[in-house]
Amino acid sequence: MTLTQLRYVIEVAEAGSISAAAARLFIAQPSLSKAVGELEAEMGVRIFERGARGVRLTGEGTRFLSYARQVVEQADLLESQYLHAEPRRRVFAVSSQHYAFVVNAFVGLVREIGREKYEFSLREGTTAGIIEDVRTQRSEVGVIYLSDFNREVIEGAVKRAELRFEPLFTASPHVFVSRTSPLAGRSSVTLGDLEPFPRLTYDQGSQNSFYFSEELHSTQMVDKQIVVTDRATLFNLLIGLDGYTISSGVLSADLNGEDIVAVPLESDEHMEIGYLHAAGRPLSSVAERYVAHLRSYIAGL
Repeated sequence: MTLTQLRYVIEVAEAGSISAAAARLFIAQPSLSKAVGELEAEMGVRIFERGARGVRLTGEGTRFLSYARQVVEQADLLESQYLHAEPRRRVFAVSSQHYAFVVNAFVGLVREIGREKYEFSLREGTTAGIIEDVRTQRSEVGVIYLSDFNREVIEGAVKRAELRFEPLFTASPHVFVSRTSPLAGRSSVTLGDLEPFPRLTYDQGSQNSFYFSEELHSTQMVDKQIVVTDRATLFNLLIGLDGYTISSGVLSADLNGEDIVAVPLESDEHMEIGYLHAAGRPLSSVAERYVAHLRSYIAGL
């Protein structure tokens, strides 16, 4: 087994196909396929399942990739420290439900890195997609919430993916509404108060289970509902249609302006918001700094 082979496996996993990875690595496709096959034979593990549309990681392959990344990262650190080579780009990715504080922490991380070379990714997506991103190491950290309603199902999915959930804070549910909404001046609202207004929720794709919903009280039947995929569209519709969405109540005027306000929702539910990471694998130094920015921003709320 060589570092080159491990780098090849990582590239194939990220590219999704042998041909695309070969193009990125500037080597012939047969040579790359042979190198990966030899590594699988040597280690006695089937890393990829091959198909007409490319490759995908097997269960064993996902575990192998996690260890491979650790070895390559440690080798890169040795090279940068002792070979006096130009430092490699710092790589980090986070997947998250749609939370402003996640973006604020990301901004803080990028500012901290400053002039260093880096390649960072911030992905806002579905709950199932976030779990899958962290499981396959597409993202090192994933931010989701647990509640009394979804806990058993989500914790089961997290455990099957061999991930861990680390709590950050617990939030009482709020509704986000336009500053001009009739609900904006209320000290609190009930689910009954919300009935005349359209409810906005985030699309959960093919995993459209109530348990994977990003919003509390997802089983509450409503007459008016709009499903969206991104935060900017949701906020525009909140303003344009006097709609509402249920969330943590944490807003950022820097990112979202002053047109959206949070009103407490009378509810017995709570949102335990935290982050996912691979079980048994320490966070990289960049991921640790990101989590520190998350905690720092939350502490200042």
